[in-house]
Amino acid sequence: MWGAVTIGEKPCVGRRYGAMTMLMRSPRGHGYSVALVGLSLLLLACIGSPSAGPAVNGTVQSSAQISPDTQPTARPTSVAVPAIVRVSPANRAVRVRPDAPVTVSVSSGTLRTVTLVDDNGKRVAGRSGPGATWKTSELLQPATTYTLTIAATGPQGASTSTRSRFTTLRPKTSATYDLIPGDGVVGVGMPVIVQFGSVVSTKAQRAGVEKQMRLTTVPAQAGSWGWLDQRQLMWRPRTFWKPGTRVTVSAPLHGLETGSNKWITADKGTSFIVGSSMISNVDMKVHQLTLRRDGRIIHTFPVSTGKPGPLTETRSGTKVIIERRDAIVMDSATVGIPKGSPNYYKINTTWNLRLTWTGEFVHSAPWSVGAQGTQNVSHGCTNMSPANAEWMFKNSKMGDVVTFTGSKRAFQPTEGIGVWVYSYARWQAQSALA
Repeated sequence: MWGAVTIGEKPCVGRRYGAMTMLMRSPRGHGYSVALVGLSLLLLACIGSPSAGPAVNGTVQSSAQISPDTQPTARPTSVAVPAIVRVSPANRAVRVRPDAPVTVSVSSGTLRTVTLVDDNGKRVAGRSGPGATWKTSELLQPATTYTLTIAATGPQGASTSTRSRFTTLRPKTSATYDLIPGDGVVGVGMPVIVQFGSVVSTKAQRAGVEKQMRLTTVPAQAGSWGWLDQRQLMWRPRTFWKPGTRVTVSAPLHGLETGSNKWITADKGTSFIVGSSMISNVDMKVHQLTLRRDGRIIHTFPVSTGKPGPLTETRSGTKVIIERRDAIVMDSATVGIPKGSPNYYKINTTWNLRLTWTGEFVHSAPWSVGAQGTQNVSHGCTNMSPANAEWMFKNSKMGDVVTFTGSKRAFQPTEGIGVWVYSYARWQAQSALA
């Protein structure tokens, strides 16, 4: 039967909603009645004036009774999760090694930008890696403070900005070096030389130097880096340079360690052009120098080379003109023949072309003109007449090649620019990367 409905002894009233059918159970339990009330249904809603109940756990509770069908559903509030950024070295780190890479990684997000600068605003190059990572692609400067700025985006689009600062170590000693040759025109035998002021102690450190060196040649020519000793790194082509070659060298070596707490702090560069091919051949047995320019004989000169003896015999081998000096005072004490020795000398010479650090030159020797072309009487130098020596001096350049044959005393690589003592395969083996 139909009747008034109350909930909790409170009167209820109907509200009109869309048309629907209600099934009501008969009070006698004999079935169901169907009531269709027009095109709408009166739904009962409880009306009352509930009183506020006690506070539980800081939340105010109400004593109103709410039908389970009308209880509101709580909607969670969306919280944007920031990206998680990890950097190395850590913020405020000190005594950071200049050769240690700076790395950035982001989890639960996307890496947008990374900027690393020193206090002068000079930017350090870096590149993105697999995933959301970044790593420096060049070395840092010693004794320098850097600022790292990172922008990232979280998985839900929240922006994250991170900044940190760190300082690299201050070396006890600064390693110095020179690049040879400087700008200018050189001969076909002139290698690129990186000359260090002190030894590069370990093979790993020498390999690190090689990896940083940059060299281009136009036209392109095959060649290799190699070490004459622990202080001299050189690059030579497979064979002598092609005349007209342009060579450009860059040495971004700052941040490399070359010994215990000894670091390179400077970058250098050089470029030069290879001039005409000037190759002289000295036959010490026939006492003659034959000069070829671009493969063609242009002069033959009578000479006198070093007389027999362990300290005076001229060395056999392929040498390169190291320097040109129009006047020198030659003192044998500087090459191991002291004052008081029967072979001691101290003389003024002109038109000097240095071939070894041990004192061999091609130079003017008016005192030995009578022996030139017939016998060897010098202390190791190649003597020429004043006129011939002047012509040779004025037409030669650093890097021109002078080969010697006819002596049992061999030219050692470290006695001068000794790259041509080696076959190309042996020279490649001189690399610290071999």
